[in-house]
Amino acid sequence: MTQLVTDIICPFCGTLCDDIEVEVSDDGKKIIKVTNACAIGAEKFLHAQSPDRIVRPRMKQEDGSWKEVTYDEAAKYTAKILCDAKKPLMYGWSSTSCEAQATGHMIAELVGGVVDNTATVCHGPSLIAVHDVGIPSCTLGEVKNRADRVIFWGCNPAHAHPRHMSRYSIFSRGYFTTKGSKSRKIIVVDPRPTDTASVADYHIQIQQGRDYELIDALRVALQEGPLPETVAGVPKEKIYDIARLLKSGRFVTIFFGMGVTHSLGKNHNIDIAIALTSDLNKYTKAAIIPMRGHYNVTGSGQVLGWQFGFPFCVDLSRGFARYNPGESSANDLLMRGEVDANFVIGSDPGSHFPFKSVKVINELPSVCIDPHMTPTVAVSKCHVPVALVGIEVGGSCYRMDNVPIESRKVVDPPAGMLTDGEFLELVLTEVQRIKGVAA
Repeated sequence: MTQLVTDIICPFCGTLCDDIEVEVSDDGKKIIKVTNACAIGAEKFLHAQSPDRIVRPRMKQEDGSWKEVTYDEAAKYTAKILCDAKKPLMYGWSSTSCEAQATGHMIAELVGGVVDNTATVCHGPSLIAVHDVGIPSCTLGEVKNRADRVIFWGCNPAHAHPRHMSRYSIFSRGYFTTKGSKSRKIIVVDPRPTDTASVADYHIQIQQGRDYELIDALRVALQEGPLPETVAGVPKEKIYDIARLLKSGRFVTIFFGMGVTHSLGKNHNIDIAIALTSDLNKYTKAAIIPMRGHYNVTGSGQVLGWQFGFPFCVDLSRGFARYNPGESSANDLLMRGEVDANFVIGSDPGSHFPFKSVKVINELPSVCIDPHMTPTVAVSKCHVPVALVGIEVGGSCYRMDNVPIESRKVVDPPAGMLTDGEFLELVLTEVQRIKGVAA
């Protein structure tokens, strides 16, 4: 016998699809089938059942081999290296629940650490731009029901957010978009002919790194101002056509990705993209949404904002929160050798950081909390496997449009395995004991 668990959120990307159906065994221990998820999301559910999964904490020995330890021993090691350090780095947070993040940040405050999340190498420039000029945004539900002009700028949801187009932005049928893709005009701005571009009505093949110029040209074109013959490799006639197309829409939504945030200009690209959105609101309704990656990277920024007032790069080493991306961001601290302990949860800097940063992690006292064996685990001194949020334990998460959604438990974790929240509570208790702070 099996049972069907419905209305599950998918803990893969920032789209947080909430219509997943999972067939589980009658004893609630095994996932049989996953329905409605994309291939990546389905694999995340099914991989939880891997027979090779590591289920107990491990410490690295002098010869590089691993020795199994208890969760209490791992918690004591974690608390000791954080308390002994003058400036520990606590990085990641984007693939865990808001509740676990809040507990981890309490630890960071007690030990005087630096808390940074994956936005530092992703949408950090977007957050800086929002501080500069604000953001006229909306929910994905509004996009589904109202948007008849959709721009994908520097992103490729066909690969990075596989169900985004079918649930919200292109093919979905909404209240005022009853014909799905036929109710919309889709524009893709990308230097390459991507799979997303292949389903668009217009592909603007911009020259690499010249996003700011093209956005500025569109602002001029909205007012029918003069333009040179080409801007960023795009003929002026095409720019005027796109501007008129946007002005003729009832609801314009701009989605942008790392092709804009990490090309030449960075946060200034987002500043002017937000300004373009504001300009469009003089003619029609317009909104702009960043395409966030990890399923709860948005939640990480929210929780840091509640607790310390800043969404990433929060330096607590002086006993109060400071925020200075470039000085207090994870990569810069590692490459300058300014941290003396490393703690990673809910991310994999070993796969994405420069070699120089990863080399520093390898040399530092370090802990990695992750359900799987990753490159970061390989360079850490302690590996703590935990239950998977959204599969084996519930918790609060934030969708890319800043809508909070509660994830649900589907199956039980392996016997004796703690959740990340439970492990962080153990670490917090030990830190409080070492520091002589009342719980």
